[in-house]
Amino acid sequence: MAKTLGLICRECGREYPLEPMHVCEFCFGPLEVKYDYDEIKRRISREKIESGPKSLWRYLELLPVEEPKVGLNAGFTPLKKADNLGRVLGLDQLYIKDDSVNHPTLSFKDRVVSVAISKAIEFGFDTVACASTGNLANSVASHAAQAGLDCFVFIPANLESQKIYGSLVFAPTVVAVDGTYDDVNRLCSEIGSELQWAFVNINIRPFYAEGSKTLAFEVVEQLGWKAPDAVVAPAASGSLVTKIWKGLKEMVTVGLIEGMKTRVYGAQAEGCSPIAQAWKEGRDFIKPIRPNTIAKSIAIGNPADGIYALQVTKESNGDWETATDEEIIESIKLLAETEGIFTETAGGTTVAVLKKLAQRGVFKRDEVVVVYVTGNGYKTMEVLDNHLRETLHIKPSLADFKEKILTRV
Repeated sequence: MAKTLGLICRECGREYPLEPMHVCEFCFGPLEVKYDYDEIKRRISREKIESGPKSLWRYLELLPVEEPKVGLNAGFTPLKKADNLGRVLGLDQLYIKDDSVNHPTLSFKDRVVSVAISKAIEFGFDTVACASTGNLANSVASHAAQAGLDCFVFIPANLESQKIYGSLVFAPTVVAVDGTYDDVNRLCSEIGSELQWAFVNINIRPFYAEGSKTLAFEVVEQLGWKAPDAVVAPAASGSLVTKIWKGLKEMVTVGLIEGMKTRVYGAQAEGCSPIAQAWKEGRDFIKPIRPNTIAKSIAIGNPADGIYALQVTKESNGDWETATDEEIIESIKLLAETEGIFTETAGGTTVAVLKKLAQRGVFKRDEVVVVYVTGNGYKTMEVLDNHLRETLHIKPSLADFKEKILTRV
């Protein structure tokens, strides 16, 4: 029997076959994958997962792909006990889920793209594409190269140079668009309606988004098959927050854990925080805004999954918080100095929000708290200009070293 039953509208419940589509034709609501959980429960077990590959594909039974085609080493990244940062924040059981070392392009996007392009190949597409703030473009370009597919990535023209190079090296067609990510996304939707391309975050989005669940699956397994008390995750479209929550609930549904009372906390940059603003104002709808933040990888002013992310926070008894650009930079440095992890601005946002939440006392000292670091700092190094210690220059002599260095220690 099939583990997937088709697609289902998140608004009206209308069902569709498993096809490359993402919007309900009746109410225009978003579509997501519908699973046969009874069938999955018969197939899956802790032992089967533990004997599987050291990648996200150990959870294949809970993903909408029959057989992985790309990204065979993506996922199963470290869950690091953050004792040093925990001491600073007053948390004894703080963990960092570190996707800054994910394979092959150093961000959590390698999870969703592995699933999306594997599904695109199953559908028979020969060209893949995306609208991206950087990390997704890098990952789509890399995975398309692995699969031998034609690739087009569309990005805002003001993207960080490291992320542009991180796509160009894989030789896709990179199209820089004058405007925000939301402008890029609208253009890609128009292009997608004209061309038979697999846009991973448009017509393949229901399958793409499922890859984020593996961040929940791995944490549960790495904690010894237990759900954490709280998680803190960054939000751009809001999809990551919703899929972490979905993944935690699926662990219970298929019998891999007995219960789950995890609180979900969302993190946004103050300069682009439409979901957090809606939460703080008690709204159940999102007001689009124009982004103005250094955290470009999460700068989506009109988040597609924003209302669903709000529902997750409400259902889980969580909260939302924001961080200024200065707080983001300071938190990038704090994480590096305490745990030796260099994250990009999205991770800086998450750590800054974690710090604020801890200072507010929302966590008990002995609670298991997991913070998601979703990208690598070597992609956004320019944000640290004039924010780091100066380099000390000396002549190649011991006397100069003693005079200029040792006297300063």
